[in-house]
Order: sequence, then structure tokens, then C-alpha cells
Amino acid sequence: MTSSTTLLGIIFDMDGVLCDSEPFIAAAAIEMFRETYGRTVKREDFAPFVGAGEDRFLTGVAAAHGIKATMPRDKQRTYAIYLDLIKGKLEPLPGAVEFIHDCRRRGLRMAIATSADRIKLDGNLREIGVPADTFDAVVTGEDVERKKPDPLIFSLAAERLGIPPSRCLVIEDAPNGLRAGKAAGCRCLGISTTFDADVLRAAGADFTAQDLSSVSPEAVA
Repeated sequence: MTSSTTLLGIIFDMDGVLCDSEPFIAAAAIEMFRETYGRTVKREDFAPFVGAGEDRFLTGVAAAHGIKATMPRDKQRTYAIYLDLIKGKLEPLPGAVEFIHDCRRRGLRMAIATSADRIKLDGNLREIGVPADTFDAVVTGEDVERKKPDPLIFSLAAERLGIPPSRCLVIEDAPNGLRAGKAAGCRCLGISTTFDADVLRAAGADFTAQDLSSVSPEAVA
């Protein structure tokens, strides 16, 4: 008999969990602002908007610099630059591929839930050698009107897995994503690739790990 607290599903964020794409998307956005608006922005300008999707990632920085962004044009240009930048360079984070295979061996259902658009998800997964059909469900920013920290993206992922949120573990690297996971009713594992572990715990992480090669057994029990 399965306990009512037994973990049945894993919901992965993508950026900062399966691959470290943050430096590439920031570089692409910096180049977009330079060529489109003739303005210099810095990578640290994007930190408050990490995990909230590229719309917010770009418009948040634009507003901070007094720029009126033109969407979706600016996002499409950023993605075009990004997909060129990652070719042959984006790699899976330590332990990511092995962790996915271990989850599959254990019979856990898996979803990927990212605030990014599908074009970025497909580009990332192609580069790291993890096909989208590895997952039982895929949710992107195009599937939800409200982005993280709103819980909708994780609620929808759990629904598509056919599993109650309380039986799912969300794996996130950003405070916005952890807040969304907790609000959805999921357990949360914070990966400290982008933010320090204490920042992740303050955002609601039940467990933290440096990467998916060092996850404690308790987190996936």
C-alpha cells in the first residue's frame, strides 16, 4: 500500500536545474538591448527577474533603464541570439541526466515546468541531449497566463501528471519558482546554482542541494 505522503512525481524547472542557461540568456538580452536600443545593461540587472519568464526578464530590466520594451519583438530577437549562443556550449548540470534516469527507474512520473517559451525549452533540451518526450508532461510559459511566483504553472504540471500537488516535488533554482511551488502545495527542492542555499530556504525550499548529483535521499523519499 502506498502512503499518502509517498512521492509520486517530480516537476523540474529547466534553467538552473537541468542546465545553466542563465549566463547565455542574460548575454543574449544584453546584446538585444545594445543593438535595439543602444543601451548598456548589466547581467546583475536581471537577477530580480530570474525564473519569471523572458517577458518579465526583459520588461523588468527595460523599465529599470527607462526603456519602453516592444514585445514580443524584443523577446523573439533575444531568443534568436540565445539559440545561436548555446550551440555546442550548453551542457547539462552535474547529475541532471543521471537523476532523470534514476527517477524513471523508480517509477516516478516527471514533468518539466518552465516560464520560458517552448522555443527555448526545445533548444535547451536538444543541446543537453534530453528529448522532451523524456517527460510525462511539459508546461511552458506559453501555457499559463500568470507566471511564477504564481503557482499556476506547477498546479497545471501536477494536473497533467495526474498527481496531487502534495505528492510532487518541485525542483527549482530561483526564489520566484520556490514560492510558486509552495503556493501550489508541492514539496520543494532548491538547487543553489543561481542563488545561495539560505536565499532558497527563505523562499520556502524544504531541501537544498548544490546540484542534482548531491540530492539527499530524504528529499525524494
